[in-house]
Amino acid sequence: MTLIQALIEYGLFAAKALTLVLAIGLLAVMLLRGRQSSSSDEDDDGSRLEVVDLNHRYAQMADRIKAAILPPKVAKKSFKAERKLEKAKAKAEQPDQRRLFVIDFHGDLMATEVGALRELISALLMTASTEDEVLVRLDNAGGAVHEHGLAASQLLRLRTAGIPLTIAVDKVAASGGYLMACVANRIIAAPFAVVGSIGVLAEMPNFYRLLQQKGVDFELHTAGEHKRTLTLFGENTDEGRAKLREQLEETHGQFKSFIAAYRPDLDLSKVATGEYWHGEQALSLGLVDGVQTSDDYLLSAREEASLYKLRYRAHKRPLERLLGSVGLEESRARVPSLGSLAALLGSRIGRWLLGRGNV
Repeated sequence: MTLIQALIEYGLFAAKALTLVLAIGLLAVMLLRGRQSSSSDEDDDGSRLEVVDLNHRYAQMADRIKAAILPPKVAKKSFKAERKLEKAKAKAEQPDQRRLFVIDFHGDLMATEVGALRELISALLMTASTEDEVLVRLDNAGGAVHEHGLAASQLLRLRTAGIPLTIAVDKVAASGGYLMACVANRIIAAPFAVVGSIGVLAEMPNFYRLLQQKGVDFELHTAGEHKRTLTLFGENTDEGRAKLREQLEETHGQFKSFIAAYRPDLDLSKVATGEYWHGEQALSLGLVDGVQTSDDYLLSAREEASLYKLRYRAHKRPLERLLGSVGLEESRARVPSLGSLAALLGSRIGRWLLGRGNV
């Protein structure tokens, strides 16, 4: 057998082996998906609501530390006493004991977690009472007006229903993030959390002069006097700039009016300047109601309330999960061509920066 024949035989063998491995892997994935889809905690579309008992979680963490640092006999005696106390407490608890539900919201430019937020709030409105409380741990530096306005409206559903809402800001609630936070009954912030930035902005590059140098013509056709104020590729006018500034001022006015409706004691002439402040400064200005981390807030509440962390996982197709893992996921899971990608970019920039500005 020649060397070339041997290589061909080896290549065929490797191809068969790889095919077999892929087939087995695909079968395993199908079986796993079938088992997951039959799980009782999933919706018909594969979405899932997760509920974690934080009281139990905190107790487990404390037990692990005790088991590591205490002598075995002392640790065993301590655990036995704790279990006895927990049983007595469980018997004494009333069915209507106050519950504190915890939701995490991590913001981005387009507030993409608003879909999960609306599902969680709908579920809470059907189960929580006015004696309960919802704590939203908010981490949001702002973004598109319409998306963050929707997120704020979702939180407002809780307050309208009379369910106490607390917003905890451990890192940042700025601009659109503060638009969400202001609807809460109470806002707490960590000492160095960033709060404020009550303002609106729009920014974009313009390639008109570059295109002129390269001999490239750009045409933009609109119907409506102010359909497009500024463009990426065309020549911008003073009239267009003036109209954009007018739109930004109008949006800023709506922003301030919304905040005033839910924090009427706030002096907007001092805080609606686009500036931001840290925890203690924000407290002195009335932007927040207390300086405290969300962790301390939860630990102080665990003795008199049942703590539950909620998370909604929407069902995603394999392609959506793959694109999402590398930051390329589209809201409708479409894979754009090069041509449509340029149109998508222009559309997104228009939505983010021009149509309604950024908060």
